[in-house]
Amino acid sequence: MLQVTMTTDLDSGLCPIRSVLAKVTGKWQSLIVFSLEDGPLRFSAVKRMVGDITQRVLTENLRSLERDGLITRTVDPGPPVAVSYELTPLGYELVDVLKPLALWAEENFAAVSESRASHDRANS
Repeated sequence: MLQVTMTTDLDSGLCPIRSVLAKVTGKWQSLIVFSLEDGPLRFSAVKRMVGDITQRVLTENLRSLERDGLITRTVDPGPPVAVSYELTPLGYELVDVLKPLALWAEENFAAVSESRASHDRANS
């Protein structure tokens, strides 16, 4: 079994599972990483691919993914200035790990939805 129990805040901050998974399994981070799977995209293209994300939230998440080494940001001075984002080798490795989870979610969505509805009916 993976070591997931931490007894102090210091231990929690040093736990690789908590530190990394909290960042890469969030809704937006995963969707952004998936949007870049087929190659580099400009900001507006990433926003269109993800859809329901605000410009501010997208900017914050792109910065975070860049900080974690999962994407690179390239500025073409233009004119006009063009900024694009691309997965790093570590980012592509993450896609390989997350894709089975995303496929599982897609395949099991109906069963999970029915379970939720059943639970809600029983507990309302």
